Order: sequence, then structure tokens, then C-alpha cells
Amino acid sequence: MIFPTRIKGKHVQGMSDDEFTEFCEDNSELKIERSPNREIVVQEPTHFYTGGRNSEIIYQLAKWNKEHRLGQCVDSNTGFFLSNGAMRSPDAAWISHERLNSIDKAELRKFPHLCPDFIIELKSSSDSLNDLKEKMAEWMQNGCLLGWLIDPETETVYVYQGGLQVTHNGFDKRLSGEPVLRGFEFILADLRL
Repeated sequence: MIFPTRIKGKHVQGMSDDEFTEFCEDNSELKIERSPNREIVVQEPTHFYTGGRNSEIIYQLAKWNKEHRLGQCVDSNTGFFLSNGAMRSPDAAWISHERLNSIDKAELRKFPHLCPDFIIELKSSSDSLNDLKEKMAEWMQNGCLLGWLIDPETETVYVYQGGLQVTHNGFDKRLSGEPVLRGFEFILADLRL
């Protein structure tokens, strides 16, 4: 199978959100997303280096969140239904308590209809940078307040916030999550393997 694989068809694209959730549960061994045009997108499993970097990202975000207790962070297995009809799973996400408290608790037991306040996408060697940039634009158009696209191969971070994209080169500095993540500074050098 060549990844990402796109599954199309009237039955696939006609699935309700509940039917799509059931499809994902029935195929839990796969990493599945849904595009805005309702195609099912199957991603390849994470490679070793990418898995290590994902772990570091989650560790730093979870550590900050535990200290500040301003919301909840989740990993790359968490899906979110977006207002454009897509269901996406970022590599890491954070949602404020205020936003979480506005969602019915039953909704949080499945893929919530919610766009996180903050997301991170980590480029792996098999990812297309252009595809990831399109995905970042989609996150922002659906209400994300701050997004980071991290390319460890080139040590480049694309920061999306308030309709702007700023590029940071090099992993020798810390990346600030202000003002969305008060007090959060990500140590980029820890992504070097």
C-alpha cells in the first residue's frame, strides 16, 4: 500500500460522523483521517525517529500542562471533527478548560466536534511539506489559535497564528507558546536524535 492512501466513493463520502467514527473503531489498527471533501485518508504507521520525536513533543507539552493546569493535551491518536467536515488528528494538541467546559462530556468520549486551541504537526521523512502546510492552513481556518509545523530534517518550524505564518530556522533556541500557552517554552534541541 502506498501512503497516504485515499479511499473515495459515494458510500464513503456519504458516511455520517457517527458512521465514520464506527468505521475508525472497526479499523483501529489504522491511522485514519477524513478530508474536507469526505475522502478517507489512511496514513502509514509512524517510523522510529518520528515516534521518538512525537514522544518528546507530548512529554514537553504534558509537563507544562501539568504545572499550569490550564487545559488538556492529547496525542496523535486523538481525532477532531472540524467545521469543514474533515476529521483530523494532529501529532499533539491542547484545548483550554474553558473550551472543554463548553462541550458536552458525551462528545468527548468520541471524536469531538472541536478544533483545538493549539496543535503541532511533525513532518516525517515520508510526509509532503506542501500537504502539511495545507493541513496547517485548514487547522487555522477551522479555529485553531496557534499551530506549529516542525520539520526536524531542516530544523525549521513554521508558526501559524492570527492569520500569519512565521518561519523559525534552527533548533538552538526555545519556541514560545505565548500568548495561547502561557509560560510554555518548547526546547527544540530535544528533537535532535
